[in-house]
Amino acid sequence: MEMNATPSGERVHIGFFGRRNAGKSSLVNAVTGQDLAVVSPVKGTTTDPVRKAMELLPLGPVLIIDTPGLDDEGALGELRMRKTRQVLHQSDIAVLVVDAALGKSPLDEEVIRLLKDKKLRYIVAYNKCDLLSEIPPAGENEIYLSAGQGTGIQAFKERIAVLTATEEAEPRIVGDLLHPGDFVVLVVPIDTAAPKGRLILPQQQTIRDILEADAAAIVVKESELKETLAQLGRRPNLVITDSQVFAKVAAETPPDIPLTSFSILMARHKGVLDPALRGVRYLDALRDGDAVLICEGCTHHRQCDDIGTVKLPRWIKQYSGVQPEFSFTSGREFPEDLSPYRWVIHCGGCMLNDREMKHRQASAEDQKVPFTNYGILIAALQGILKRSVASFPHLNANPPTEARPRA
Repeated sequence: MEMNATPSGERVHIGFFGRRNAGKSSLVNAVTGQDLAVVSPVKGTTTDPVRKAMELLPLGPVLIIDTPGLDDEGALGELRMRKTRQVLHQSDIAVLVVDAALGKSPLDEEVIRLLKDKKLRYIVAYNKCDLLSEIPPAGENEIYLSAGQGTGIQAFKERIAVLTATEEAEPRIVGDLLHPGDFVVLVVPIDTAAPKGRLILPQQQTIRDILEADAAAIVVKESELKETLAQLGRRPNLVITDSQVFAKVAAETPPDIPLTSFSILMARHKGVLDPALRGVRYLDALRDGDAVLICEGCTHHRQCDDIGTVKLPRWIKQYSGVQPEFSFTSGREFPEDLSPYRWVIHCGGCMLNDREMKHRQASAEDQKVPFTNYGILIAALQGILKRSVASFPHLNANPPTEARPRA
């Protein structure tokens, strides 16, 4: 990823859905001006979701997702449909592509009901309108166009831009907690999983948000924190740390200086902070043999002491004294059925948009499975959870309780 590129989790996700041969891929190609998707008169040409991050005027940074047909058949068709449903959970804007000559089918109507139930902004694009002898009036959320002829494509993009503009702005990462002239100390261990010469994404995003708040960011390694705080000559307004060194940083940061972690800030940014605080309480209820699902939103080369697959299971066992059974997922794979699990622990989700993170949390809540976040869990394991969220004003009236290690 280029250093100035917008991360995929911060882009507007636009999913294209519809029956086979409705012209989804042709419309995607017409909108992007690229041969992004393979086009063929053969039904079912698109077999897996195709994603393209790009700058699309007048929309700005977007992630375009072309999906397999909603009416795909057979065993492979069901697998493709599962992928399509996953894209629906990730989409900020949905485009339902309908063959104008055939009109909406009962399946299309079912999809529209689902979009409304999810309160997902959408538009119905009647493609191949050049085949009609007369174009009927377009209803609400509808447009007639022809991907093949290029008719109505600019108007379609402008309609999408209007839908995008009505999206609620995501919460700031940290900037809304700061004032111009404040300064923040960020504790950033050199992460061997990050590409050489780069910080990991949440660290980059947090630094950018601090600068946009007209505040200053001082970045140090954990080995330099104590000396840096002693030399500053002024109390920082906030210390933000990587969760993996939470205990050391908490011990070396005076108690009158607010402290939190990048992962906790990401939970707040993605809109899952409050349910994750409730979900961490399951730490005290954990029992031998409990199935625990640990999820990461990205895929990366796992190191020998990987946080998700190695450190967290080790710390949980040490803290609780019990032996749970751990399972792991990464990237965009997330089980639809969470009933086998007693607890879900999720990373900060920097590579996922807030809609997908909220969907994952809501799926767990609907299935009555507690859901929490890496940073919140690590703070609870270290006995510093209250301190770690004390900077968030909305929690002041009802602060979380600390978990207690078992005797």
